[in-house]
Amino acid sequence: MTLAKSIRYFSFAGALSFAAVLAGCSTTPVTPPAPPASNWVNSCADWDDWDKAGPPYQIYANSYYVGTCGISAILITGTDGHILIDGATKAGADVIAANIRALGFSLSDVKLLLQSHEHFDHVAGLAQLQQLSGAKLLASPAAAPVLSSGVVAAADPQAGMHEPFPAARVDGLVTAGKAVTLGQLSLMPVATPGHTPGALSWQWTSCEAQQCKVLVYADSLSPISSDSYRFSQHLSYLKAYRAGLDQLAALDCQILLTPHPSASNMRTRLQSSEGLTDANGCVLYSQTIKQRLQKRLTEETAQ
Repeated sequence: MTLAKSIRYFSFAGALSFAAVLAGCSTTPVTPPAPPASNWVNSCADWDDWDKAGPPYQIYANSYYVGTCGISAILITGTDGHILIDGATKAGADVIAANIRALGFSLSDVKLLLQSHEHFDHVAGLAQLQQLSGAKLLASPAAAPVLSSGVVAAADPQAGMHEPFPAARVDGLVTAGKAVTLGQLSLMPVATPGHTPGALSWQWTSCEAQQCKVLVYADSLSPISSDSYRFSQHLSYLKAYRAGLDQLAALDCQILLTPHPSASNMRTRLQSSEGLTDANGCVLYSQTIKQRLQKRLTEETAQ
């Protein structure tokens, strides 16, 4: 099957938008055994350095952690090609590429690149990974100009805080609520603006031995900004921020993952008897962010 046939798409608002109905679960391609998660736990610390190399591990079935010790990158593999979410920093791209190879996969089989939010610590490595793999990069409408220019948008709460990063080629737009598919792989994008205007969370299903689990890669969502920015002065943005948090809490979510591993206590959870599985993970994560947002709004009112 050619890449053009295995990626489903349609025109939306004059731009290429990749989407389809959420498909059933997919199985793991035959590969060498993945390193155990304990290797990552023993190599990495909580809130570790963003560019520190850590070993990859199998999250569940065809879903793998291939990021650094401090920044997540998620690989979902399929018989028609693989999907990679996030590219870490410019230096982190080398770690991700090495981890994908260490799992026994070829970079040329990575056909789609996706994003969480459009800050350099999660997307600066996408340009290099795109060059290495030849993959198509899909982005939300608000994130696309940032990824293609390397410059944070003026509407971003952290505008002016970040240096430019390597620009990548954006090949299509993601529409929230319209699944991105590649062969049998199907990932549902969820708009979760707040940390950035173009932030996305992702939901998909992975199956192993007829046992399926729903995974959610929930964006950072923390209310961090420049000193001059006030969330309370951007009411439409604040409304969308809260709506995204509510939508995240309502998702079917058995395994929670986040762009910063420690934001969802990944290392601690990996050491528990249940591992990363927690049906309340997204609810608790959303509640924690809501509390931080309310604290921030209270502080702004006091000022």
